[in-house]
Amino acid sequence: MTINKFLKSLNPKQESYVNFDLSNPKNGEYMLAVFHLIPDKTLNMLQAAAEIAAESSTGTNFKVKTETPFSKEMNALVYKVDLKKNLVWIAYPWRLFDRGGNIQNILTYIVGNVLGMKQINALKLLDVWFPPVMLEQYDGPSYTLDDMRKYLDVYDRPILGTIVKPKMGLTSTEYAEVAYDFWVGGGDFVKNDEPQANQDFCPYDKMVKHVKEAMDKAVKKTGKKKVHSFNVSASDFDTMIERCEMIRDAGFESGSYAFLIDGITAGWMAVQTLRRKYPDVFIHFHRAAHGAFTRPENPIGFTVLVLSKFARLAGASGIHTGTAGVGKMQGNPEEDITAANNILKLLAKGHFFEQSWATVPENDKDVLKLVHEDTAHHVILEDDSWRGIKKCCPIISGGLNPTLLKPFIDVMGNVDFITTMGAGCHAHPEGTKAGAKALVQSCEAYVKKIDIKKYAKTHKELAEAISFFKKK
Repeated sequence: MTINKFLKSLNPKQESYVNFDLSNPKNGEYMLAVFHLIPDKTLNMLQAAAEIAAESSTGTNFKVKTETPFSKEMNALVYKVDLKKNLVWIAYPWRLFDRGGNIQNILTYIVGNVLGMKQINALKLLDVWFPPVMLEQYDGPSYTLDDMRKYLDVYDRPILGTIVKPKMGLTSTEYAEVAYDFWVGGGDFVKNDEPQANQDFCPYDKMVKHVKEAMDKAVKKTGKKKVHSFNVSASDFDTMIERCEMIRDAGFESGSYAFLIDGITAGWMAVQTLRRKYPDVFIHFHRAAHGAFTRPENPIGFTVLVLSKFARLAGASGIHTGTAGVGKMQGNPEEDITAANNILKLLAKGHFFEQSWATVPENDKDVLKLVHEDTAHHVILEDDSWRGIKKCCPIISGGLNPTLLKPFIDVMGNVDFITTMGAGCHAHPEGTKAGAKALVQSCEAYVKKIDIKKYAKTHKELAEAISFFKKK
């Protein structure tokens, strides 16, 4: 069936949500989205696309008598389709969205009720594009990877981190002991795992107290700064803020702690609350439950790229973006590295859109200079933050170990990330401290451009790690 025949099949309501003559979708009035769509047998491709545009903007299942000339201007518009690939492009007037910079409001529209429509067999949001005028309404990150690098005095390599394992079951003192061992082994960054809360065997207040003591001792012993990321996800707003204030009141040096939030299960309101109340803290977005939406075999949901872009828009300092197939989690370079680049760079190509995160015209000479400096890995948007949304840091976890650091860097193409190896450090035959040393040595080998097997000949912890993980 041709496009003209599809157009003739639309009813009057559906017609008002389709415009193939939309002359300039990137004129600043619209947020653009690309969906993979497979309708059920009751609708053809364009009819289903029109129903999705309606349900995700102003409409419902029937044309209503209460619409006004102005409300029609807020209709989402299907402006392009690819019938062979089952792709649909929809333009959303961004004035639809809460002007308070509200991420959950956008997602309620575009991946809310539409994912439950019975007329679809597949509906996945693949990519989004934000116009500069819309970007200005949203927070973006405040405390960034560049700030953490400056605090740690760590440049030209990844931030080396760990997740304390076992992920649950250690007492507060046992937890602090593991953190101490990693830090004195040379590691930079320790994080709570995503289920960490106020369990009876590890009271939150005692965990915070003992981590502070362990960090102080590790800093004194090594002479180097350290960072800990605390999971502040909680049952209610007041408890979340209480945990944040407990950490701040514990005497931690500014820059030595991050606030981890389980962004999908705790919600976007929690993410944005942390960003707005604590702009001087690294906001660490853990994406637990993302697989329900992002896995490629799932026909309903959204991609890692979409999730990561919205995390940057919301103001997360960093979000887990996957190991691109190098580690244990599902993923591939096309998806994970594309997502990582789109939250790191001022200008990056997504699956369908090239996204500029500049809030002034893309062809402005100062923006072009910033893009060039960004490509050269210079720090940007420090004293001219009005010109764009700051970077969001990829956090890499899930099955990596010291032998896989260089393979991941090679796939990633840069070292601008935090790696958080769990068992990759704690499973080392000689324990956590040796595991941290092996990770540091693996990183040293990369920086010095020496093969890790050669470097391991004079570094026993790395040699033991290579032998152990090769067997496993």
